[in-house]
Amino acid sequence: MAWTTPRLDPERSRRRLQLLAELAGARAVRQRERPQRARSQQLRQLIATRRHIAG
Repeated sequence: MAWTTPRLDPERSRRRLQLLAELAGARAVRQRERPQRARSQQLRQLIATRRHIAG
C-alpha cells in the first residue's frame, strides 16, 4: 500500500514555506548571537572572579 500525501492548497503551501523561511532566518540570527553571548558571560565571570580575589 503506497502512502499518498494530501494535496495542500496553494495558499496554505505558500504560508507554510514563508513560515519555514522565517524560522530558518531566526535560527541563523540566534546562531550568530550565541558567540557574543558566550563572550559576554565569560567576561562577566572574569570580572566577578577578579573582584572576589581583589576584595
